[in-house]
Amino acid sequence: MSSIFNFAFLVSTKVRGLELQNNKSIAEIRAGLREQIVTFEPADFESLALRVFRFQAEYNPIYREYIRHLGVDPARITDLTQIPFLPIQFFKNHRVATGHSSDASVIFQSSGTTGQATSHHHLYDEPLYKAVSYRIFQHNYGDLNRFHILALLPSYLERNNSSLVYMMQHFIEESESEYSGFYLNNTGEMLHRLRHLADNPDGRGVLLLGVTFALLDLAESSFDLSFLQNIEHFTVMDTGGMKGRRKELLREEVHDILTASFGVPAIHSEYGMTELLSQGYSHGHGLFVPGYSMRVLLRDINDPFTISDHNLGSSKTGGINVIDLANLDTCSFIETQDLGRFGEKAGTFYVMGRFDNSDIRGCNLMVL
Repeated sequence: MSSIFNFAFLVSTKVRGLELQNNKSIAEIRAGLREQIVTFEPADFESLALRVFRFQAEYNPIYREYIRHLGVDPARITDLTQIPFLPIQFFKNHRVATGHSSDASVIFQSSGTTGQATSHHHLYDEPLYKAVSYRIFQHNYGDLNRFHILALLPSYLERNNSSLVYMMQHFIEESESEYSGFYLNNTGEMLHRLRHLADNPDGRGVLLLGVTFALLDLAESSFDLSFLQNIEHFTVMDTGGMKGRRKELLREEVHDILTASFGVPAIHSEYGMTELLSQGYSHGHGLFVPGYSMRVLLRDINDPFTISDHNLGSSKTGGINVIDLANLDTCSFIETQDLGRFGEKAGTFYVMGRFDNSDIRGCNLMVL
């Protein structure tokens, strides 16, 4: 594998520039794929993913050279498990883009400790990202205007390039609620709003979404949280991440603390990261359902090119590979550094942790 990563440092001097005369055909192909990504039905996922693969294998310089380096002929790929997945580390050292020769107006950046290389994800199509993320949320929870959304994301709000903050800003706006909003250091105001919603139910659900350490800080604070049990349709969602603020805990330990303090039967979770524009959601117990535009596959821990897209048994753990069709303008085939296993229900998955020596990231990576 070392030769693959050594190759990454040479790619920028070897790739061919996209030729101008192809721009029109690229735009036409992309427009057709984009339309399908917004509207396709689940049964059409595999055929659409293969079309996106061929598009990116041709018009993404980094991905094209990576495939060539592996000696893979894109024309011979007929199954999702045969597709080469781009190691997520490429987002740290290269601008990963399909059919675009310039930077995007929005560039998401991953979190990281001082001196640590971070990933950059260029967003070229804001409406596509918003449409996909809305549809995924709607499928799991219903329309956004049925919720008051309170986001407790202190570590993310301290940065101005977080994809999670960008998505939540969109959700807050779509909720059209005067009680929806972000909370950095104003926990008291947030609790005041929650108490008002407990005393004055209006039929909407209440979604409290937060980074793990902030939810734990609130749960273990001196505030009286007993009134939260009176909120109708109250959902607490953990986005993961201790950010070095607290000792790492098992997911079960964290969720036991949160369920007891917030008076809810289960803690929901969101699975996402800077390099992905689609999300997965868990309604409890760490079992995630990927968004409609997303498919999770597992690779063998010792052989990253042995990939499975079906249930290998509840005890089988592998590296998580993600197909994210919303990544149309970057790369839809990502080899993450997460460890996971399939759930009993087709398409579902658990996140078990990270590979050794991987960067600690802000997505939901608490060990089962």
